[in-house]
Amino acid sequence: MNRRMLGTSGLEVSAIGLGCMGLSTGYGPPTDRDEAIALIRRAVELGVTLFDTAEVYGPFTNESLVGEALQPFGDAVVIATKFGFENADARAGVDSRPATIRAVCEASLKRLRRDVIDLFYQHRVDPAVPIEEVAQTVGALIREGKVRHFGLSEAGVATIRRAHAVQRVTALQSEYSLWWREPEAAILPVLAELGIGFVPFSPLGRGFLTGTIDAATSFAPGDFRTIVPRFAPDARRANQALVERLTAIARRLGVTPAQVALAWLLARAPWIVPIPGTTRRHRLEENVAAASIVLAEADRQAIDAALAAIAITGERYPPALAARIDR
Repeated sequence: MNRRMLGTSGLEVSAIGLGCMGLSTGYGPPTDRDEAIALIRRAVELGVTLFDTAEVYGPFTNESLVGEALQPFGDAVVIATKFGFENADARAGVDSRPATIRAVCEASLKRLRRDVIDLFYQHRVDPAVPIEEVAQTVGALIREGKVRHFGLSEAGVATIRRAHAVQRVTALQSEYSLWWREPEAAILPVLAELGIGFVPFSPLGRGFLTGTIDAATSFAPGDFRTIVPRFAPDARRANQALVERLTAIARRLGVTPAQVALAWLLARAPWIVPIPGTTRRHRLEENVAAASIVLAEADRQAIDAALAAIAITGERYPPALAARIDR
């Protein structure tokens, strides 16, 4: 697979990574452990080198899974994990106190079976802890050899600038896709200015852009999408127009809607590395194949025209979660 540099940090990774959260939580029952390990190792065979996890996924079980699956590959792969929630519980609120960051680092290293964390993200901005203090703490961990790179997740422009002034930010991870383009207004320009890479999560709209979900789709108990306004039946029905247009473009190109969505993201900037997640091997292979698709200018224009003609219905988070997003 082609590789990309995350900004000017020197961290080179595969053009498409693997988001591992869904193997343990978020979309119904966890995947069988042996099957999950096999899928992660298949991703390595296909050229994927960036794997994304977090202590809160599970909690803890996803880091353990990723650590076991990737232990044989050592430094040939890059593992990103995260700190920032109180007691690894997203419902409990945020916690980026220096002592917490250090404790999470030590625990994550053990679960990941690593001597160093390649990329350590603040999962959500903690308004009670100045971002400069967070950056200083991660910077100290970098100097101590326990972390290689510092990242932020769902951070706003002011926070990115303040953090980067203290400790180089290698990557920002936030949602970005054909049906969530908010980062284009202010986030992408500042990342380009500062030389920071961008790692979009949910690049396939939590599965919606694959064309396999419609208003009649039922989600498993515990599936995060059951509480997301954008996945309410009426919203799915309204948003189907986007998928129909995407599917028509994909048919003309001889690829899948998911591959068009990923190729579109890759075409936005050379420092963008999406991390689609999946629990199925054929979807993994489909996603990875998107890295070799180059959209012509006419194709990109057709996609932009389709997007401009459609108003997306529904918020991407319920109100309580939306309130935690840094602006």
